[in-house]
Amino acid sequence: MTFNFRLPALAAALAAVLAAPVMAQDMVLKLGHLANEDNPWHKASVKFGEELSALTEGRIAVEVFPNESLGKEIDLINGMQLGTVDMTITGESLQNWAPMAALLAVPYAYKSLDHMDEVASGEIGDQIKAEIIEKVQIRPVTHFARGPRNLTSNRPITSPDDLNGLKMRVPNVPLFIDVWKALGANPGPMAFSEVFTSLQNGTIEAQENPLALIRSASFNEVQSHVNMTEHVRSWIYLTIAESTWAKLSEEDQAAVMEAASRAQAYERELFNESIAADRAYLEENGMTFVEVDGAAFQAKAKDAVLANVSDEIKPIVESLFAE
Repeated sequence: MTFNFRLPALAAALAAVLAAPVMAQDMVLKLGHLANEDNPWHKASVKFGEELSALTEGRIAVEVFPNESLGKEIDLINGMQLGTVDMTITGESLQNWAPMAALLAVPYAYKSLDHMDEVASGEIGDQIKAEIIEKVQIRPVTHFARGPRNLTSNRPITSPDDLNGLKMRVPNVPLFIDVWKALGANPGPMAFSEVFTSLQNGTIEAQENPLALIRSASFNEVQSHVNMTEHVRSWIYLTIAESTWAKLSEEDQAAVMEAASRAQAYERELFNESIAADRAYLEENGMTFVEVDGAAFQAKAKDAVLANVSDEIKPIVESLFAE
């Protein structure tokens, strides 16, 4: 009789143990992005998931999908709007819906990384995020840095006067083309896959990109100088679908924001390490780094930048140039 009385209790206890893992995880967030597994954005995304799981005692998990394995950037944004994707990393592409997102990558608008952080985390950044939430229905929860774009060439360039018709490749972005024309270069769009050979055979004399891409594309084999123009500083957002955000309790929303803050700090460590490592690699492989007159470049680019931005953000860009 004693055995029979204990059996139901034992069964209930066993059932509770077996059910615990299922009960512990209430939600799995799908986070897709375009970067590979070695990229600081991916590592920070994984860190975000780890921190969020810890803060919610395992109730919320994050499954990270790198390498566009859930879709390309615009597809992921559309998926978030439809409720099939929970999170992604995205930036100025959001200007397709929210014009203020163009501020994430305006040439010569940000004088330093600290200045960019100040804007992204301040009143202007709040306005950008509010418009993205309203018009795109996705919510930025933190921002990550992008490596500044620099000009490579086979001679030192310290001021716009040194450009003097320099034949260079730029992305097919009217703003970029007009700015480099205003600075005195001879820019033209070209598929990135053609740039190395075109530099090698002299079709073009220069190109501009972040250090990480200069390194990965082996431009050190066909270019001798990195001119530290840092002409585009930009950031990108870690975002969550507004429909997913609405399902979270206030406590869990706070956990998401705290996990995002921790992921941002981790990403910044990785970012700084990668910038230093890329510079060291390029110097070791023959490239000379050249300091430039940033104020002269900015002053000469200003009118072209203002002519290419929308009326909605033009006053803000003017104020950034004036700082």
